[in-house]
Formats: sequence, structure tokens, C-alpha cells
Amino acid sequence: MSRVPVTVLTGFLGAGKTTLLRSLLTQADGRRIAVIVNEFGDAGFDGGLVEECAAKACAPGDIIELTNGCICCTVADDFVPTMDKLLSRDRPLDAIVIETSGLALPQPLLKAFAWPAVRTRATVDGVVTVVDSLALSEGRVTLDEDAVAAQRAADTSVDHDDPIEEVFEDQLACADLVVLSKSDLVSPEALAGIEARLAAVLRPGVRIVRSQGTLAPPVLIGLNSAAEDDMVARAGHHGEEEEHDHDDFDSIVVRPSPATSVAAMRVRVSDALSLTGVLRVKGHARISDRAAPIVVQAVGGRVELSFSRPDVKQAEHLVVIGLKGFDGDAVRRALAG
Repeated sequence: MSRVPVTVLTGFLGAGKTTLLRSLLTQADGRRIAVIVNEFGDAGFDGGLVEECAAKACAPGDIIELTNGCICCTVADDFVPTMDKLLSRDRPLDAIVIETSGLALPQPLLKAFAWPAVRTRATVDGVVTVVDSLALSEGRVTLDEDAVAAQRAADTSVDHDDPIEEVFEDQLACADLVVLSKSDLVSPEALAGIEARLAAVLRPGVRIVRSQGTLAPPVLIGLNSAAEDDMVARAGHHGEEEEHDHDDFDSIVVRPSPATSVAAMRVRVSDALSLTGVLRVKGHARISDRAAPIVVQAVGGRVELSFSRPDVKQAEHLVVIGLKGFDGDAVRRALAG
């Protein structure tokens, strides 16, 4: 029996994974694609965004959202049963795409493809790692180990083990293809420098492509990497560790009251995002006197707001992800205005 090719879409918080996935589904060209969306925290958001544009590619039940933890930590409880459900459908799938949480380590997920319930029916076609060009250019994640070492030497309070860098390193170590997102927001010179630094740490043969949010499906699907058979070369920071956790990160769900205007909502989200340790704000909120909820996407210093269609029914909440110990009460106050 032929095995269903699976694309693992990974990348740090706010890199643009969901945007790329939405683009892929709208260009399905007759392919039947199932999607597993994984969220860090108790509430989902990205799954709803995917469903809005999945009519061409996905049948009912083909989009499954897994919340309350990174998929790499819930392989036995969540991932394997979900894959078994998708692979047992009467109508065969042409492909499966797994969008991991921005904090997920790809290695444990790839190892799960050796499980008996999966290995004869699916293979990892490729690991696509989305890298935020803007975040790299602004130093929110870094590939410059010398700069990190100098920073730690100058400030002893800097953690010697940066949890953001560790996750980023593991996501790069697994990549078969690196997509540089938000490339239109970075100068050509800075992009060339980023590509050179990436090439120095990636495995030989891993391609780098630039994206402004969309790529043709053949770029992402059809890599034929069988990544589960090549784990030694994809060890990353955590190596062969079987046990790991995400104790360095935390998330909360906030249900703010309606804001008086889009500008007022932007101020609220910006204030929350500026708090120490806050990395990401996303979800749906309400603007007074507007029928449609507003979609909030915020990372770094960038806040994007757009209205959903009035007929789209989504839970109105904001998910806030940050480093362990960030001030949740201060976040709630900021988002309340």
C-alpha cells in the first residue's frame, strides 16, 4: 500500500505558519488534504482560520484542532489516535499537513511515524520550517552565537539556556525546506545576510525560499524526504532526549470587553505585547457597534487587525503566550483597556 505523504509545518510563534497553510489549501487543485492544527494552551484559534479557506481541499472532519499542549508532548494521547482516525477514512487522502504549535519540537513528532499504527500508512514527505525574517532582523531570535555569548558575558542575568533559541534550533535542525516569511518587510541586504547565516547552520541540501505569505503547493509538497528515517541528522539542541517539557513558556486566555474602535483595540494589544515576557497575542475580539469580530494577530512590535465575515462564528477570546512567569494580571488589565 502507498503511504500518505505528511508535511510537518513548523516555525516559532508568529512566523506565519497559518498564513502559509491557508494559501496552500486555497490552491489545492483537486487534492484532498487533511489538516492537524496544534495549539499551545487551552483554547484554539488557528483551526478556525484554516476552516475558512479549506472548502476546496478538505471534507467535513478533515480539519482537526489539538489544544492544551504541544503535539510533541502528547504523541501517544493525541497525535497517534488522530492520525489513525484520518488514515482510516473511506476516501483516501492525497496529503496531510500538520501545523505544529510555535513552541513544538519536531523531533518527537517525527519519531511517532515509526509507531505501528502509523508507519505502514504514512510518511513524512517533508518538514517545512517557517522563519520570521522580521524577527531575525530585529534580533528577537538569533543565529549569531557570538552575539549571544557577548550579551551573556556583559549581563550575567541573561539566561545561559535561552528557551526561544533552543526551540528555534530544533526547528531548523529538522528542516527539509526553510521558508523565509515576511520577506517584504526586510531589506534585500538584510535578507541576504539572514540566508547566509541560515545556510551555515542548516543540513546540506536544505533549500531556503522567500515568501510574502503564499507559495505554490509543489514547493511545499513532494519533497519525498522520509524524514522519520533520518533522525540522527536532525538531532538539534535536545538530541536524542525522549523526555522534554515546555516549562519555560506559559499561556492564558483572556476575554476582553468590546473596544470602542479599532484604534483602541490596537492600543490594548500593543500595551499587552510590550509587557515583559509576552511573546504572542492572537484570537478574536469585539469592536462596539460592529457585527463581525475582529481578528487579532500580534508578535514582536507588530499588531495586525482585520474583520472576519459577520457569519463566521468563532469564540471571542485572545490567547496570550509568553515566557514562564509573565504577568498575567497586567496582560488582562492591558487588554481590558
